[in-house]
Amino acid sequence: MKELNRLLFQMQHCKGLGLKGTRMLLSRVSDPALIYELSPVAIGQLSRSTTANAQLFHTDLHTFPFQEFEEYYLKNDIHWLSLYDEDYPALLKNVYDPPFILFLKGKKELLETRIKLAVVGSRQATPYTEDILREMMPGLAAKNIAIVSGLARGADTIAHKMAIRSGGMTIGVVAGGFQHIYPRENSRLAEYMMKNHLLISEYPPFTKPQKWQFPFRNRIISGLSNAVLVTEAQKKSGTFITADYALNEGREILCIPGSVHHKLSEGTNILIKDGAKMVLSIEDIFSELDV
Repeated sequence: MKELNRLLFQMQHCKGLGLKGTRMLLSRVSDPALIYELSPVAIGQLSRSTTANAQLFHTDLHTFPFQEFEEYYLKNDIHWLSLYDEDYPALLKNVYDPPFILFLKGKKELLETRIKLAVVGSRQATPYTEDILREMMPGLAAKNIAIVSGLARGADTIAHKMAIRSGGMTIGVVAGGFQHIYPRENSRLAEYMMKNHLLISEYPPFTKPQKWQFPFRNRIISGLSNAVLVTEAQKKSGTFITADYALNEGREILCIPGSVHHKLSEGTNILIKDGAKMVLSIEDIFSELDV
């Protein structure tokens, strides 16, 4: 198991294949350890990658300075879990596309919190989101419910800050690595969470976030959580991506209803119409989470 974890850790740092190619390569070998013995041509065929990308991956894999990286992570208090570790989050392990590696900075024991609630919504969240979360967060904190969100502008930022102010626990899932927090105005919040709460990424800390990584990380937000609470959302917004992931993962969608005249209520009202649970009070959340 230790060797398999080391292999996954190395592969996560190798250029060339990307997540899709890496997943395909692992699925098409009888024993992951055999990957070390594959030629660039075989890697390209099994991962369906170009010759250049397969060669790049092969070179990185065989020149990876494992001890150097291990020391760096220890020095910077960054932990990592592989999909095959016993303490890898069970809920996340059972989603369709779980990350092979999770990088953690902060209180990793928060992953063991029995109940986690994802809170998502619009980046242009109005005071309505802030008022609702200010009202609900103390009750959620009192029940030891950890709040999971994506450290984005708007609803995510409000959710993390309200959880902290209420004496609760919060987990941030970021796109890119810990050295490149986005948006920049949340750098101080991220630093605080890395010391007193928890940040998670599936990318090494020096990875700059790419546009496609933001919607893709939403599968981790919903995958870690027992349910997803949506505060405000437009139709066809990024919040709907998280809701889709949550539905596919068998998580319950909880929505705050809003005015039919407000564009940021269109998304939540549509989700309710389509079967999401309407949240009129914190008791509705407690009922769904069985606390």
